[in-house]
Amino acid sequence: MKRYKLLIVVLCVLVGVNVVLVYSGEQNKMSNEFRKRFIKNFQRTSLNTTEHDAMMLRILVESARAKRGIEVGSATGFGAINMGIAFERTGGHLYTLEIDSRMVKKCRDNLRKVGLQNTVTCIEGDALKTLPTLEGEYDFVFIDAVKRDYLKYLKLIEPKLKPGAVIVGDNVIRSAGAMRDFLRYIQESPKYDTVIIRASMEKNDGMSVSYKIK
Repeated sequence: MKRYKLLIVVLCVLVGVNVVLVYSGEQNKMSNEFRKRFIKNFQRTSLNTTEHDAMMLRILVESARAKRGIEVGSATGFGAINMGIAFERTGGHLYTLEIDSRMVKKCRDNLRKVGLQNTVTCIEGDALKTLPTLEGEYDFVFIDAVKRDYLKYLKLIEPKLKPGAVIVGDNVIRSAGAMRDFLRYIQESPKYDTVIIRASMEKNDGMSVSYKIK
């Protein structure tokens, strides 16, 4: 009987230690220090946004106190992680859309590694088909997918945008020729105030930043 009781005590201690370790691991994923190291050492590809552009996105989300965001074009999740940190701080949620199943897996894995899997949802599929399935209103959008389809993405999202929403388009300098219709619309429509900015010279490119007036 004594051995049985001792075994129970030992098992309880081991379970308690495992729970503490798991909790500690989860907390570590959410620490600023861990996330800074993860972002610094992130193996970015040409499809990922640059480090400074990603930080600009994070600042824009936080400045707007955005609650519901859409990213069109996840790649491996570098931008989603940076925006996800901001949405975690605002108590919001980001939906990131990606057509490549391999990229989707990598994006989801990277989000889990930094403890953002509950703040960012990666949706697999063609954005032209998945955007219409998203419900509710949104106050932040980042478009970084097929350049010739930027206006199509925006038109699918536009009915769901709240007044005061921020819309960001990537690669609008070097790929301007492929998105003339988008740039013309976003710059000339009375619905938006728009500026072209360069937060990084890494790709010698820039982003459009628009504010939805009404």
